Amino acid sequence: MKPEDTQHFLDISDQICPMTFVRTKLLIEIMLLGERATVRLQGREPLQNVPRSVHEHGHKIISLTPECAHNPDGPHHLVFEKS
Repeated sequence: MKPEDTQHFLDISDQICPMTFVRTKLLIEIMLLGERATVRLQGREPLQNVPRSVHEHGHKIISLTPECAHNPDGPHHLVFEKS
């Protein structure tokens, strides 16, 4: 799924924890039920913590994929649906 296929896009690739989830949570608050968002994130902690926190808050993880298949440590796109 491409970022343009979702209703919302947030780039937190330059943020560090805990701000990565704080910014994601602010996005979730403005989303309507059933809307999808793409979050661009990078770094070990955000890649572990943000998807887990989104899921723990009751939302559906659609995908977590590297932006570039040749750079698995680079930015990733997390797509989720507000539940």
